Amino acid sequence: MTEFVELAGGRIAYDVLGEGPLVLLAHGIGDHRQAYRAVAPRLAAAGYRVVNMDIRGHGQSSMDWVSETGRAAISRTDVARDMVEVIKHFGGPAMIVGHSISGGAATIAAATAPELVAGVVEINPFTLVQKFSMSGFCRVRRYRQGMLRLGMTAAGSLRWWLRYLDLAYPSKPADYAAYMAELAATLREPGRMAEFMKTGKSTPADAQAQLPNVACPVLVIMGTLDPDFVDPTAEGEAVISALPTGIGQLATIAGGHYLHSEKPDATTELIVRFLATQVPEHRIG
Repeated sequence: MTEFVELAGGRIAYDVLGEGPLVLLAHGIGDHRQAYRAVAPRLAAAGYRVVNMDIRGHGQSSMDWVSETGRAAISRTDVARDMVEVIKHFGGPAMIVGHSISGGAATIAAATAPELVAGVVEINPFTLVQKFSMSGFCRVRRYRQGMLRLGMTAAGSLRWWLRYLDLAYPSKPADYAAYMAELAATLREPGRMAEFMKTGKSTPADAQAQLPNVACPVLVIMGTLDPDFVDPTAEGEAVISALPTGIGQLATIAGGHYLHSEKPDATTELIVRFLATQVPEHRIG
């Protein structure tokens, strides 16, 4: 059942499953909280209270928020502030699972509200400032195709976004066609594509700057077939290297950008193991 947290600038849609230590799930750009449709019930079954949120402008969350950038944008700092407010609503602390832009946002939340964030899992995160790689564009076919499809999406094309998603899921979950039809219907709602495009009006510089200030345990999970990075493993290693020594760890899965949807069993197993071994406040029992 969809519920809402009312914030100063709008409202954040969410649903809740399970009982136990708090886990907050946040999806990536151009998506909605149903991206975690397979992970959320698995985490709940493992003994966690799972709050699955739509980031601002997406899904059923409200549109037309005022950004900290002062522009028509959705930045990682914006999303991080919303995360913190949602966690406060539930009392906290929480472990945050953030995908893509929300991985960067989770970094900021952990650094700026350490009393509310017990740990962070970043799935294929955009936490570091990206530099286009011409050599990678020439050498790596999936990267070349990803950059071309994302470039066309930047003009506000839903058709090209769906083509990018087809590439970003190298293997398809059983409900892929139905999920994409549902997502496309959401993005066709008045204003939704425009809100999605606001995520491209900022960079991960705010998240990158906060990496040295994170004190809680961090797990970065990278899909080795992610078309957004020339070398996804190297990208994950770079995020870990920018964190304080000893708090970060890297795991990889043979999958694309949407591991939580494409490979939910493997992704959930990594999250639960991380919680059990690295985040004492969130141990079950």
